[in-house]
Amino acid sequence: MFTGKANCPCYAKAELLADYLQTNLPNFRVHKITQHPDKWEQYYGITSMMLSEEMLDIAEENLQAYLEIVKEDEEIKSLIKPMQIWITSASVPICYHLIPLLASGEVFGMTTEISIHLLDTDQFKEILHSVVMEAEDMAFPLLRSISEHTKIDQAFTDADIVIVLDDVLLNLEVQSLENYIREVSEICQVYAPLIEKNAKSEVKVISSGKTFANLKAMMLRTYGPSIRPENIIAIATSWESAAKAMLARKLNMNTAGVKDVIVWGNITGSNYIDLSHAKLYGYDCAIRGPANFQRPLLNMIYDSEWIHSEFLSAQSTLSSRVSRCTGMLPAHAVATVLRYWFHGSPSEEIISVGILSEGQFCIPEGIVFSMPVRFQNGNWEVMTEVEINETTQKVLGRLSHELVQEKLVALKEISKMHPCEAE
Repeated sequence: MFTGKANCPCYAKAELLADYLQTNLPNFRVHKITQHPDKWEQYYGITSMMLSEEMLDIAEENLQAYLEIVKEDEEIKSLIKPMQIWITSASVPICYHLIPLLASGEVFGMTTEISIHLLDTDQFKEILHSVVMEAEDMAFPLLRSISEHTKIDQAFTDADIVIVLDDVLLNLEVQSLENYIREVSEICQVYAPLIEKNAKSEVKVISSGKTFANLKAMMLRTYGPSIRPENIIAIATSWESAAKAMLARKLNMNTAGVKDVIVWGNITGSNYIDLSHAKLYGYDCAIRGPANFQRPLLNMIYDSEWIHSEFLSAQSTLSSRVSRCTGMLPAHAVATVLRYWFHGSPSEEIISVGILSEGQFCIPEGIVFSMPVRFQNGNWEVMTEVEINETTQKVLGRLSHELVQEKLVALKEISKMHPCEAE
């Protein structure tokens, strides 16, 4: 092995000899790696008097060939524009767990490069810098770049995807729920115009986090009317996954075999976990079948009292556990929904997502409500064929009321939320 500057006469002489040997010896092979002269300054201190015209010509030819290769590589790379992903409140643990999932290639595909932009306030600048350095050290092949941002006016530049992770630390002993709602609304009032101004026209916006997921999506749509309504969603997959895990433990089976659990309503508030359409795959019971053979979940849980008492009462515990999680579960939820959005969800499988209601299932229009959808061809559609009974319809009415009240408080049309009146 020998190394040298592309324009070095010594290197040129050695290269000439290597070419001669490769031509005349059957088993002799040469592999050349040239470097720009500027990159060798700190290592290269050799001079030579072998400055024959032939050597200088070869050296110049090497340098020009190298510069042309570099230019060609840069031009090709410029044509492959990476997907621009902006993450707000990026100092939170969810973001730390989310970055490897996005950069691995499993979400967008193994041929899609991404650039990640981490946005937060100045007080978290050191955390952002540490996250950036750690991500760069991991050398993900598909991560073109990762950068930190604390200046809000340049936020969401050329964004293809915006992931909103902003949360408020709820402490109702300190201030009222209504004040927290207005605080969230003010955050969205800053973000939405910037997304309209700086992001791409087809930008996809995902609302996640531990608090007010529906409200954030709803307010971003309200204050950003040019953002396509179908491109703003709230993530319910964390609650869906936690409910499936609870059911799987009861049935002593793999959580992955529990499908079609529906999360209705206010994802991070009052929601309803509907098991009426849930199915079990790969459940070890008396009746078995191929991999696609499924059984209705409610038929397999013979302890109906557990469903109506322990499971329903455990929903508050479930919500508390999800809100206290360290970030791995919600990060996985965001990555899963993004993968479905770009590549489609499993055929016929129900996915719960918070979307802007258009009156489906008699839910009031204009609120972001979690309901069953499927993803295909880069879009989602509500599974309006899902049947719901009268009891579920009443529950949806109560859940709708809470979201309507949140919206009115956020828009300052009312000062205090009013409970839903019992029929």
